[in-house]
Amino acid sequence: MSAAQPKPSVSEREARQVAEAAREQDWRKPSFAKELFLGRFRLDLVHPHPMPADEDAQRGEEFLAKLRDFCETKIDGARIEREAKIPDEVINGLKELGALGMKIDTKYGGLGLTQVYYNKALAMVGSANPALGALLSAHQSIGVPQPLKIFGTQEQKDTFLPRLARTDISAFLLTEPDVGSDPARLATTAIPDGEDYVLDGVKLWTTNGVVADLLVVMARVPKSEGHKGGITAFVVEAAAEGVTVEHRNAFMGLRGLENGVTRFHQVRVPASSRIGPEGAGLKIALTTLNTGRLSLPAMCVGAGKWCLKIAREWAGEREQWGKPVAHHEAVGTKISFIAATTFALEAVLDLSSQMADEDRNDIRIEAALAKLYGSEMAWLIADELVQIRGGRGFETAESLAARGERAVPAEQVLRDLRINRIFEGSTEIMHLLIAREAVDAHLKVAGDLIDPEKSLSDKAKAGAKAGGFYARWLPKLVAGPGQLPRTYGEFHPDGHADLSAHLRFVERASRKLARSTFYAMSRWQGRMETKQGFLGRIVDIGAELFAMSAACVRAELLRTTEDYGREAYQLADVFCRQSRIRVDELFNRLWSNTDDLDRKVVKGVLSGTYGWLEEGIVDLSGDGPWIADATPGPSKLDNVHRPIR
Repeated sequence: MSAAQPKPSVSEREARQVAEAAREQDWRKPSFAKELFLGRFRLDLVHPHPMPADEDAQRGEEFLAKLRDFCETKIDGARIEREAKIPDEVINGLKELGALGMKIDTKYGGLGLTQVYYNKALAMVGSANPALGALLSAHQSIGVPQPLKIFGTQEQKDTFLPRLARTDISAFLLTEPDVGSDPARLATTAIPDGEDYVLDGVKLWTTNGVVADLLVVMARVPKSEGHKGGITAFVVEAAAEGVTVEHRNAFMGLRGLENGVTRFHQVRVPASSRIGPEGAGLKIALTTLNTGRLSLPAMCVGAGKWCLKIAREWAGEREQWGKPVAHHEAVGTKISFIAATTFALEAVLDLSSQMADEDRNDIRIEAALAKLYGSEMAWLIADELVQIRGGRGFETAESLAARGERAVPAEQVLRDLRINRIFEGSTEIMHLLIAREAVDAHLKVAGDLIDPEKSLSDKAKAGAKAGGFYARWLPKLVAGPGQLPRTYGEFHPDGHADLSAHLRFVERASRKLARSTFYAMSRWQGRMETKQGFLGRIVDIGAELFAMSAACVRAELLRTTEDYGREAYQLADVFCRQSRIRVDELFNRLWSNTDDLDRKVVKGVLSGTYGWLEEGIVDLSGDGPWIADATPGPSKLDNVHRPIR
């Protein structure tokens, strides 16, 4: 058996090639968001709003009723925050409810909930305590069940899914101390040895890893005779010899999170526990995240609903200058933002989730946009709640209770939500991931034109191909139904706010967005991928347009199915008006910004030019390396793994 391989040295180009190879290359089904970025507003793909089957809805509602009772009577969020640990009896109670198997098929002992009702459950549990929501989400959104559902063999499903549905907790292990969003540098190895693989390496930020029974581990298989090699996914028993949980990490928020550092030393894993072929690990991870990412905006929606409730109750009670603070415009605008944005976040989540359940659309961009937009906007919502609460928003719930006031954990919600802008793809990485998908059509027809390694003949062929595509595509971006005053008239029923005007804006803005992307590609060509500020704004515009579309479609659904349709229209109208202001600003910043100046300042900061600006402080950060040593080898620390039974 060979020794562990040295950490790979990877160039920027090689890293990009690894990421590109892991992408789903084809679009086999239509995508509303992809069309939106191409200047085609396909409202027919999302309207009328898709609905769950009656049987799915009944099963989901029955479980939510049981879950609500459990959350209200068995979960003490203040205790979890105080002790920085979820009590074993709470986790065992969730197991008995079947919450570990919400997304697992009933034939394996799971509940078989749809994505819509799974997300509603996560929103509810997350409102009781976000660390619990994270535990359930990491277990079945990105942990062992989802990869097995998509890529596992029947034998693997029969072996592992019944355990995962009722008793066993799972975790997903990709990140390493020196490897985050650049998996090409993955250092954990899986060396073939007979009918087994031998794992060596260290994994960081292993959510659920401290208490997990089963792990999905991404490791690099060296290329050799009979082995394709590459980053590969394995199911690993957490109790296997050589697996050590060396540390339970502590965080700014989510204090009950069972997240740790896990070391693998000569861990034998049977080949039968490999998920998919060698080299398919990153594709498995990305495909799992296509719908797995929807769990984060689900908990963001739950947080938004709670923030709205507290803002309403507090701002109506607290008086300043002779009237409740809600009636002062400075506070009232914040409440309006919270209400309208929460409505939109739920609209984005429910629409994306129902499309995931129906599987008639490709939702990889929609799910990514939901995660990006949900995490960013929920953070702003919580920040506004803290501001509305004033000093009480900064004070802990425990302190408030100790002096006789309602224990409102506003500061905790703010801390707990902050990780969502980093979890499962940071905002910056999501911008790049979505941007890559958004420009996919351009790269397919013009990619060789901007590839420096392509020959002149290849570029000539690409030029001819691109010429034909753009000759057909560009004229369609000049005019569209958004310029006709009566378009989308069904969204302006008598006695309701006019949402048709907002949909016409979305259609016009979609074409403008596509034109802007084309102009940028023409201007920067091969340097386009380095213009991350521009790409981020392009994606943010797309996110706003998607949210506006979802809000309008949801309002129309509620008008026809509920008795608060008028109010839904009002919230959608306010949200769209707020969103349009942000879109106009983002369009302006595409071309009027400080990106070039920022790059110069960064060079100066790194070279020490502004070192004088750092004088006059005391650095409290202490000594030690920036990144912990992750050299493979036997563990020198106690194993803090604690399976819950």
